[in-house]
Amino acid sequence: MPASGLVARVVAAGIAVMAVPVAAVAQQSLKIFDAHLHYNQEPNPYYPLDRVLEVFRRNNVAGIIANSRPNKGTHQLVDAKAPGLWVVPFIRPYRTRDDVQNWSTDPAIYDLIETEYKRGYFRGVGEFHIYGDAAQGALVKKVVDFAAERDLYLLAHCDEPALVILLAHNARARIIWAHTGFSTPVQRVRDLLESRATLMGELSYRSGITEGGGRLAAEWRALFARHSDRFLLGSDTWINERWFGYDTIMQGYRGWLAQLPEDQARRIAYGNAERLFGRKID
Repeated sequence: MPASGLVARVVAAGIAVMAVPVAAVAQQSLKIFDAHLHYNQEPNPYYPLDRVLEVFRRNNVAGIIANSRPNKGTHQLVDAKAPGLWVVPFIRPYRTRDDVQNWSTDPAIYDLIETEYKRGYFRGVGEFHIYGDAAQGALVKKVVDFAAERDLYLLAHCDEPALVILLAHNARARIIWAHTGFSTPVQRVRDLLESRATLMGELSYRSGITEGGGRLAAEWRALFARHSDRFLLGSDTWINERWFGYDTIMQGYRGWLAQLPEDQARRIAYGNAERLFGRKID
């Protein structure tokens, strides 16, 4: 091999080696707003508060929607006033795990929501679970109206039929669709987003975003190109294993965010949360 060719290969190899950590560092520097975070305490949290805050720090998570069962966990996150962490608290209409199934027919839950709201800092209600025609219930509509009248967001874990009912309850309802329907066809997700300007999709557990090798799926690339202003990321730490895997969850998001144009990636990572809740990430 001519000496010039050898030199060229050595230089190229050196550039390639340097490029990997540079790209990794650049991606790691992208701040993330976690829009689906539970600090559940039944009876005790999986991690103490200081360890939870360290999990956020090492993943460059600069903001969270905190919603916990019971709401004590969210109170603790708010009261911590952790430097560099913006906590957006939501009222969880659950006291115990049983409320996941029973909240929508229990009048005491509405009293809980009213009492928690008096704290003066809540920005939303949820995450709550509702499916199909159960969303027609009088208490469900009462909660939707309560939120709409106070400009609160609703974090709804629901199927498509329930989502349509929730949206119909009040024209002012602002809904974050937890998991964006899990596996609802992408075209249908697009149709729903375009039918209601205030609907947002949260992407934890959402299937189909990536294909083999972590490659961003073409249909999701197209949807993000059209509606990058309508999506949020989330960890959904509903069980202890999600805390144990938090780093991996965030690395997965960073993997496909890095395949998007920078402006789209920043909107999804944290910019949309800034717009919704009226504050800049520190």
